Amino acid sequence: MTAYEPTPPPGAAPAAYDAVVLAGGAARRLGGVDKPGLRVGGRALLDRVLGACADARATVVVADPRPTARPVRWAREEPPGGGPLAALDAGLRHTTADAVVVLSADLPFLHEATVHTLLATLGAAPDAAGALLTDADGRDQPLVAAYRAAALRSELAALTEEHGALTGLPLRRLTGALDLTRVPDPVASFDCDTWDDLATARARIREHGHVLDEWISAAKDELGIDLDVDIKVLLDLARDAAHGVARPAAPLTTFLVGYAAGRAQGGPEAVAEASRKAAALAQRWADEAAVAQADAAPDATPGTRPDAG
Repeated sequence: MTAYEPTPPPGAAPAAYDAVVLAGGAARRLGGVDKPGLRVGGRALLDRVLGACADARATVVVADPRPTARPVRWAREEPPGGGPLAALDAGLRHTTADAVVVLSADLPFLHEATVHTLLATLGAAPDAAGALLTDADGRDQPLVAAYRAAALRSELAALTEEHGALTGLPLRRLTGALDLTRVPDPVASFDCDTWDDLATARARIREHGHVLDEWISAAKDELGIDLDVDIKVLLDLARDAAHGVARPAAPLTTFLVGYAAGRAQGGPEAVAEASRKAAALAQRWADEAAVAQADAAPDATPGTRPDAG
């Protein structure tokens, strides 16, 4: 497994879950900058996290509203800046699913598969109140976790009764009272707390073998496209067009394939069919070019042309 491929889920994820994303922190180690809006791979950190929980039934972001790549519900703790427990309580009030994924907004390498792993791990441990990631040093990351909503509500209510309010209380007051299952994942749990962390994330996102996937994800977000296609098919088509026709034919052909699939109002199957037709056309062009070269050869003999017979 390479640097930041998500761990495959051990089983099927629950049919429905809600997500609460905490995005209202002060980012003191970053000088108070708007951390959720910082970009890695051309996408805001918050949008990257929202992409990882895109199949949540409801997504609540606890922060002041801002433009995001997909619609969410906004909530705010009272008073603002009251800390993670107060923020979690504010977000949880807008959820109804039995399982709730709780995430911070600064996780550049979180993927949907990791979220599903947490949910499946929780589902496989009926006595556990939650499943959370641990980082490279084995430390718990309670803001990259899936919880049973009833357990969270019960413990938050107990803490409120004990302390009068949740404002200023650390997360460990909550997690220390819960029975939790742990999933080691040093990459998906990586968060951007400092400028050095951000620089590391921006460098890692361009690692060979992942840059195309990252670029396609960013482009789809930017263009408002929710379509999974076979990247290898498109790359093979671009190669065939470049070699069989002319180099500029590669980007133009892939554009035309996408346009044709869009006009057909199709999904991945329409892209695959348009790609097949364009690849066959490119092959015919290549065959004709080979015939022309054979005809032009001074020592050409009958029966040696590619289309002979």
